[in-house]
Amino acid sequence: MRRAVLIAVPYLWLLALFLVPFVIVFKISLSDVALARPPYLPQFSWDEGILAFLSELDFENYIFLTEDDLYWKAYLSSLKIAVFSTVLTLLVGYPIAYGMARAPSEWRPTLMMLVILPFWTSFLIRVYAWMGILSNEGFLNQFLLGIGLISEPLIILNTNTAVYIGIVYTYLPFMILPIYAALDRLDGSLIEAAEDLGCSRLSAFWLVTIPLSKNGIIAGSFLVFIPALGEFVIPSLLGGSGTLMIGKVLWEEFFSNRDWPVASAVAVVLLLILVIPIVLFQRNQEKQQEAEQ
Repeated sequence: MRRAVLIAVPYLWLLALFLVPFVIVFKISLSDVALARPPYLPQFSWDEGILAFLSELDFENYIFLTEDDLYWKAYLSSLKIAVFSTVLTLLVGYPIAYGMARAPSEWRPTLMMLVILPFWTSFLIRVYAWMGILSNEGFLNQFLLGIGLISEPLIILNTNTAVYIGIVYTYLPFMILPIYAALDRLDGSLIEAAEDLGCSRLSAFWLVTIPLSKNGIIAGSFLVFIPALGEFVIPSLLGGSGTLMIGKVLWEEFFSNRDWPVASAVAVVLLLILVIPIVLFQRNQEKQQEAEQ
């Protein structure tokens, strides 16, 4: 009985906070906007029955998404930005994680604290801080002008470059921590053995360290890619109107256009896209646990 209750708690949590809201959103995506009747049709009636209610649902909104190039362009742009941001985050995060794993043991807790320290500050405040740093009169341009490296301010804010900077900065800890955990478990004698067998330090790093930290790289990449794909705050504040991401389109459909059915269809398609990396991430975690056992 205790085991059943213990297992039932997370399933009830998922049922209440994921499955039920998803079913509601999916139902709305099959509905139509009703003028002068909030907010959409059909609406269930006990007198007409559930069959009559289901017969009025259709996939018109999903067909509309395929016909309007704004939506599929937004999906492709979001995928491109998420993939490129993940690669940049990996290129920045791996050396940091490697340096933490190679640091003396007494310094590692301090370095770990410095990595997670940004989480002590509001996410929104950190994004606003980057707006001040990257603006034409911001700290970065003033510094570069002051040292004579540039003659006029760089236009960074309201570009994709600012979006990449914001995503990399925001999700960098999610890349560092899994890689650090994998590198921290790495047996240093394997590197010494590779060097004794004739490998240079670079060859030993490429042939031994990288493969043995593969699980951390995969986990960190998924942890960055999944939230970056549906990111809304960073492209809205740092990217401006020129940045096309599906999170911004979704917000505009819900709150600007007030078209709940189309917005729900956009959300359902986005969730289906995210299911693929989530399933792959879960399988990678299961393989990692099996290998440790």
